[in-house]
Amino acid sequence: MKPKTLDHVALWVADRDRIADFAIGNLGMHVIDETDRFTLVGSDARRGKLTLFEAERPRERGALEHVALRVNRLDRALDALPADIEIERRNGAVYFDLFEGLRLGLVETETMVDYDLDHVALRSTDPDATSEDYRRLGFSTAEPAPTGAPRVEVGGAFLEFHEGDPSDGGEPLLNHVAVLVDSADDHIEEAKEIGVEIADVVDAENTYAVFLWGPERVKIEYVEHKPTFALQ
Repeated sequence: MKPKTLDHVALWVADRDRIADFAIGNLGMHVIDETDRFTLVGSDARRGKLTLFEAERPRERGALEHVALRVNRLDRALDALPADIEIERRNGAVYFDLFEGLRLGLVETETMVDYDLDHVALRSTDPDATSEDYRRLGFSTAEPAPTGAPRVEVGGAFLEFHEGDPSDGGEPLLNHVAVLVDSADDHIEEAKEIGVEIADVVDAENTYAVFLWGPERVKIEYVEHKPTFALQ
């Protein structure tokens, strides 16, 4: 398996407009695509994005600890946040709670596109073992996070694993984590060869993807952009 970049993080949310409006007004994002099922927001359609799927009610945080975005200048990014938002400073980054259990972070590091995905932090009952399992799914070895949490890398972005309870009562906030690949079909065949459970295969207008069940039932999308990919 050969994922190229961390493409997007998809969430189940009850009020996607509220979260999308915050991202547009305070995180340098815009609406890239919108249907009756989801809203896709990001600062660049070919970089890290957030997909907000419609849910009937707020979900459990479950496996999702936080989603962190990278910026060239943290001071400027902080100035763009509402004055009344409570932030936590930790290891040179800042974190804050948004709505419906969603926790976001801002990390200052050199980046081609502000508000690209820096890392996704996942809760795990055994972080070290979980990081090893992700290597089997094509993610690369990485140095631990500044907190010491085990990490894996894809295209310069990270998944990191924090000790905690990933259970969600069957109603997770996290829908899936998506990585960009050259060929979804190749990953379908390899998943069958190594015995990874396939959750779904989706042939959409701009993308073709296979969804796999990863460690601790986190769904991972291996998504191929079609030659006709035209999102901005």
